Amino acid sequence: MPTILITGANRGIGLALTKSYLKDGWRVLATTRSPGTTVAKGAEPLILDVTDPDSIAALKAQLCGIPIDVLWNNAGVYLDKNKPLGEIDDEDWVRTFEINTISPIRIAEALAENVAASDQKVMAFTTSKMGSLTHNGMGAYAYRSSKAALNMAVRCVEKDFSIRGISCLLLHPGHVRTDLGGSEGAIDVDTSVKGMRRVVDHVNTSNREDFSGGFFDYDGSTIPW
Repeated sequence: MPTILITGANRGIGLALTKSYLKDGWRVLATTRSPGTTVAKGAEPLILDVTDPDSIAALKAQLCGIPIDVLWNNAGVYLDKNKPLGEIDDEDWVRTFEINTISPIRIAEALAENVAASDQKVMAFTTSKMGSLTHNGMGAYAYRSSKAALNMAVRCVEKDFSIRGISCLLLHPGHVRTDLGGSEGAIDVDTSVKGMRRVVDHVNTSNREDFSGGFFDYDGSTIPW
């Protein structure tokens, strides 16, 4: 039975990913920030405050020796949604970077041995097309800059982890109708999850050079940096 760990697994895309992998018979390790938070039935709940180094270290110790085929860094925030530049609080901007950029890399670092010990050896990172310099738009300064920084950081991690055979992929889920994406989203959660899974589940150690370090849309197409 393959194993996946999903951060931010209690709602939105994370919850949908959890249900999808459970349906296909995977062992799902589902992280949430607070004890008692409900996750999908059948998933194994784990506590993880992604911004707390001690919490990340505790998770690493808890999972010592457990191979993780796919580590999906999904947790994220959009704290400056619909806010003009003058109304974006500096603390919210820093918080956005802590959660969207720094935390996924620290979690990847902490669980690299678990992923390297697995059969599939994949790290997936939920990013956004809004982090693309080519497709740059207006506003969302904190969110856009945090995702652009995540994209660069993952490319650095990919080079560091390549010696262990680990593939690192960046995935844009699309504009999804979730709490984060809003009711105006163009696609539903199931469409997003099915599309991203077609990319992630196809990756293995024999084809990693075709995918690792890539920036993919949910439909499998490549997004320019």
